[in-house]
Amino acid sequence: MANTTSHQDLIAAERLELADLLDGLRDDQWNEPSLCAGWRVREVVAHMSMGFRLSLPATLAELVRARGNLHRMTDRVARRDAAAHSTSRLAAFLRDGAHHPWTPPVGGSAAALGHDVVHGLDITVALGLDRRVPEDRLRVLLAGIRPSGLRFFGVDMDGVRLCADDLDWSYGSGSPVHGTAQDLLLLAFGRKLPPGRLHGPPAPRFTAA
Repeated sequence: MANTTSHQDLIAAERLELADLLDGLRDDQWNEPSLCAGWRVREVVAHMSMGFRLSLPATLAELVRARGNLHRMTDRVARRDAAAHSTSRLAAFLRDGAHHPWTPPVGGSAAALGHDVVHGLDITVALGLDRRVPEDRLRVLLAGIRPSGLRFFGVDMDGVRLCADDLDWSYGSGSPVHGTAQDLLLLAFGRKLPPGRLHGPPAPRFTAA
């Protein structure tokens, strides 16, 4: 219970900070591609609040419409809602839901924190914004990296050791890949990083063309 409460505080802080950041984006930045493949910034933001905007019956109905394919469902809803709502409203959804107890189907409150932090980085890294995720949030998520999660996101860590340059943290064994802790977190969630952010012999494996 104590961990859940702590995670909820971290989640609320992350959502409120991201909402403030989003309020300051230019109109053209909302239409820039994110690190989340196929989505612009506006689709990512729409998706981030889906879990606490849609009721359970509405979510199940959307899943039925997508013939049980969760990826298809979330993609369709994100695109629909990104088109239906203004950018100010999309940011407000995140602020208004800062304390909502939503969690993904697997992973509990730590997974909810990961959902917010990683999607926030999908936006800020893609836009070249110098936002640093606070260390306490990163520590929770880095501690939760597991082989099963890497497989889920299609990350090939064979012979690779992740080494954070700004925290005393590493994961795996083999040839080192260096980067900031938040960039390595993105790597672990299956993202391809912009050139120059990762260093070490295996870095091209995890870098966007």
